[in-house]
Amino acid sequence: MAKLYFKYGAMGSSKSAQALITKFNYEEKGMSVWLIKPSIDTRDGADIIRSRIGLEAHAHVILPEDNIVEKYKAAGKYDVIIADESQFFTSGQIDQLRQLVDEQSLPVLCFGLRTDFLTHFFPGAMRLMELADSITEIKTVCSCGRKATVNARIDGEGNVVTEGSQVLLGGNDSYIAMCHKCWKEKIRSQAE
Repeated sequence: MAKLYFKYGAMGSSKSAQALITKFNYEEKGMSVWLIKPSIDTRDGADIIRSRIGLEAHAHVILPEDNIVEKYKAAGKYDVIIADESQFFTSGQIDQLRQLVDEQSLPVLCFGLRTDFLTHFFPGAMRLMELADSITEIKTVCSCGRKATVNARIDGEGNVVTEGSQVLLGGNDSYIAMCHKCWKEKIRSQAE
């Protein structure tokens, strides 16, 4: 039975690695995978999904104006769709992924962040939380040992940033996963 899956976690929780491992597992069983990512994610190349542990694969790039149903039909026949950085898809594109689950009986596995550096939903993640059949948190830990839930944006001196645009592409140089308590304490201590 086809489902829409949302697997989310904070920065550094191995979301991309799990997406690529899942792709490998499907392909090992002889199934074809349509691997997609939003065009805004250009950190490792426009059409590359790369994990911090070194796994990588080419992906089909989805522009904000693209209709994913039409792109899927033009791409050929696939058994499953795996989407990385799903938080960057538009709400309408998440609706289109839901349509593919319902009308084409395709499993669609979406990996991504739930919230931004200010703990606000990304539009794609919010729509996934509303529509997904299965929602799974991929856990990681704060340096204090608690579960990390905040994608804290940091500046060059390691200070937590609390202003700016919702999207700023970056890795360990720009973000650190923190628990909410440590995040709030760091912001308070910087204000003193």
